[in-house]
Amino acid sequence: MSDSSASEPPGILSRVLQKIAPIEAHEVRAVVLGFLYFFFLLGSYYIIRPVRDAMGTSYGPTPADLSQLYTGTFIGTLIFAPLFALAANRIKLQLLLPWVYGFIAITLVGFYLLFQTVTQDRWIAAGFYVWVSVFNMIITSVFWSFMADLFSRTQAKRLYGIVAAGGSAGAVAGPAITGLLVKIVGTNTLLLIAAAGFTLTIGVVLLLIREKERLRLTGDDPQKTTLNHALVGHPFKGFGLLAKSPYLLGIAAFVLLMTWVSTILYFMQQDLVSKLFETREARTQAFAMVELVVSVLTIVIQIFGTGRLVARFGVTTGLMLNPLLMVGGFVGVAVMPVLLLAVLVVRRVSEYGVARPSREMLFTVVDQESKYKAKNVIDTVVYRGGDFTAAWMQTALSFLGLRAAGVAIFGVAVCGLWAWIALRLGRRYENVTGDHRAATLARTAAAE
Repeated sequence: MSDSSASEPPGILSRVLQKIAPIEAHEVRAVVLGFLYFFFLLGSYYIIRPVRDAMGTSYGPTPADLSQLYTGTFIGTLIFAPLFALAANRIKLQLLLPWVYGFIAITLVGFYLLFQTVTQDRWIAAGFYVWVSVFNMIITSVFWSFMADLFSRTQAKRLYGIVAAGGSAGAVAGPAITGLLVKIVGTNTLLLIAAAGFTLTIGVVLLLIREKERLRLTGDDPQKTTLNHALVGHPFKGFGLLAKSPYLLGIAAFVLLMTWVSTILYFMQQDLVSKLFETREARTQAFAMVELVVSVLTIVIQIFGTGRLVARFGVTTGLMLNPLLMVGGFVGVAVMPVLLLAVLVVRRVSEYGVARPSREMLFTVVDQESKYKAKNVIDTVVYRGGDFTAAWMQTALSFLGLRAAGVAIFGVAVCGLWAWIALRLGRRYENVTGDHRAATLARTAAAE
């Protein structure tokens, strides 16, 4: 830390934040901007996520219908992932990062105009579902790439929980806005509200880019990287970086199995909601309420628990928590299918509250090109590839006549493999960073 930063007197906000979490004075501005960045980003997305899910039921609630949507999403991801990499090769990162969100805002306005012109069209509903499902992976991947380019591995352990809480706060605000306004302004107008939110995101991104440069000039940027350049290489280099690195392949395997579990539960959820609610507005409101409950629980864990848990027990524990909880969850659903909604909430809270920040910490130790290119491939192509394969597996299981209990048993097997991958990946990270001994000592101290 530079002398100038060390001499700055702590402000009121700094003192308050330092009481909540272990944040140093020179980190406060970056943490606050990161929090606001994720707040506006996920708040905007979660305004339209219930709309997307309702559009999915309009296209068709059967496993075969959903499998078609997942196939379209996977194809869309295969198209847009290389396009993003191409843009990263041609455009400086300091321009590319804000314009990702500007482009999305423009497309939402376009869909608004389309929905105003054509109503109740099954294929337009499918197109909206696919596009939202494609871009939601891109926007979060770009966010976490930026965070990994801003904070070091040691900072990530302390600060990622607070930063992630911004997204959870946005995930509370988004469904709340949707639930309150959908019957007043209608589904279509929600797209304009979300577009305005993405525009606000651009402003925060620009401020954070300036903050990173300020930290670099004062010597407080641990990554010591700049955004005043484009990335080198061809649009498919992210695939090559992934294929050559056992470490990145381990992260990809973790993400793949995580999406299998998520997709299995999502299919069960869609089937249940389609049976309980008849209209698109009612389904949108129901999805919004689920999002609200999940987000409130998640934000409490992220602010008060994530950083402390990872600092005390290590990244391996953070990675393994979600798969181990889901083993118990699927066993519960196999015995009592009525537990499905509770399991859905537990899965998402544990994923967003602990597993996701822990997974994003893994990227703080890779080079800048891997942060943006290989990570983008994992967060989009691998993630949606997991959705795609899991969707068709679900269709096959349904065709074979497996009911909820049979699908849940299959889920237990997937979670067991997922937990093993998490263990191996966490140990590799701790060995690479030298954190293995510290994590072991922490666990020993906790046991004593």
